[in-house]
Amino acid sequence: MRILLAEDDAELRTMLLPDLKAAGFAVDEVDNGVDAEFMGDEVAYDAVILDLGLPQRNGLDVLRAWRARGSRIPVLILTARDAWYEKVDGFKAGADDYLGKPFHVEELLARLSALVKRGGGQSGSRLQVGGLTLDEDTRSARQGGSGQVQLTGTEFRLLRYFMQNPDKVLSKERLLAHVYDDEAERESNLIEVYVRRLRRKLGDGYITTVRGQGYVFKSGGP
Repeated sequence: MRILLAEDDAELRTMLLPDLKAAGFAVDEVDNGVDAEFMGDEVAYDAVILDLGLPQRNGLDVLRAWRARGSRIPVLILTARDAWYEKVDGFKAGADDYLGKPFHVEELLARLSALVKRGGGQSGSRLQVGGLTLDEDTRSARQGGSGQVQLTGTEFRLLRYFMQNPDKVLSKERLLAHVYDDEAERESNLIEVYVRRLRRKLGDGYITTVRGQGYVFKSGGP
């Protein structure tokens, strides 16, 4: 899943990045509201962490601009302000959740994951599609009553994105953008490699190749 971290505090961004990436998020960073608004318009993020106190353009104005253009991207607001009316302003502007500073990283990750799941019509720590269950806590998959299939970090992120978008043709470029962050090597054959690995572990019936277009994860299972 790909997220945008819009926060002008470089120390906070540096602290959050390892935990966000360990949780399976590919992360883009910006430190001002102008860049945040532009990136939110240009990239199909799964969620945004948006600081209200951004320079150049504040977070509320950025959020209002996105919503005015019809964007429904899930947004988690971060702010050092704790006045109740400022929280109300944030929700009226279209925020999906609100977290005051200082905060525990574990709470941020839990709230962010909940936002992404709600956006994909899922709840809890498990995804279930086509007879396959993906457990986010153990990073493993289970087919029906069979045993757990352990997944590497990349296999987990790729399968999760497939299962959040069943029956859709997903191009290699789109999969790369949502599985790897901007510091990673994004060679198109990486997706082919990890699709082959998932097929070896899960069987050939879940992921089909659409020649010249990409891959489809079948909601009906194999």
